Amino acid sequence: MVEYSGIACFGQRLKSTLAIGFNDIKRAISKLDLVLFFAWGDTKARYRRSALGPIWMIISTSVSVAGLGFLWSMLLKQDSATFIPSLTIGLVSWQFISGCILESCSIFVRNSHFIRNIENPYTLFPLQLVAKHLINLTHSFIVIVVVLFIFHQHISIGQLLFIPGLMLVIANLLWISILLGIWGARFRDIEQIVSAMMPIIFFISPVIYRPNLLEVSQQAIVWLNPFSYLLALIRDPLIGASINPFVYEVGCVAALVGWSFVIYSLGKNKGSISFWV
Repeated sequence: MVEYSGIACFGQRLKSTLAIGFNDIKRAISKLDLVLFFAWGDTKARYRRSALGPIWMIISTSVSVAGLGFLWSMLLKQDSATFIPSLTIGLVSWQFISGCILESCSIFVRNSHFIRNIENPYTLFPLQLVAKHLINLTHSFIVIVVVLFIFHQHISIGQLLFIPGLMLVIANLLWISILLGIWGARFRDIEQIVSAMMPIIFFISPVIYRPNLLEVSQQAIVWLNPFSYLLALIRDPLIGASINPFVYEVGCVAALVGWSFVIYSLGKNKGSISFWV
């Protein structure tokens, strides 16, 4: 009887914790107009008093693509007409993914003045972060379109599959951003650890190269890297490559498991975040 009571008590606490976390996410989604307003405000503030504004991002991405594209196509002995479009999409996708992850570690700390003085759902701030980088992605996407046009890449309806792939990437980046934000608020070393690891992850992720350029045994190692799936969800449809359904399955499972854990973590730590920051 005592054991049953303990299980019932644990179940009740778990249900209450999940309800708190879910309610926070629900309230944040109801304020999407506010999220987009602040995200656009951050973008404009970044280029305030700049003559070219967001065009600087396009120029920076173009220079990186031109320099790395021709250099690595020669080093890897790949046809530039095939290699450079793949590299362009990989670099732009990596900028989006890494930008969200790097900034998420301090997202609650940077917004501590809002957290302490205004009662808002905590999920609002990671949503704003991902929305800001999504705006940056739309600017850099111009480079992708130009590169695909220059190298006469075949345009087909199948390339629209990058849209559900991108949505799946965003779904995963959101829960990662919330989780890293909670950990970063509690342990300030998280930001330094992630900052040190991301350059290493860049080289072991298929950003510059594609997995099919490697041997079978090496490809298996690449697919152990979760970032490989995020990159494939965006890049493969755009370059017209057939995408393995397993990539979508991994992305969906990761989103379901990640969001379940984040809802619990958010509910459990909701009362502590304001003290940590």
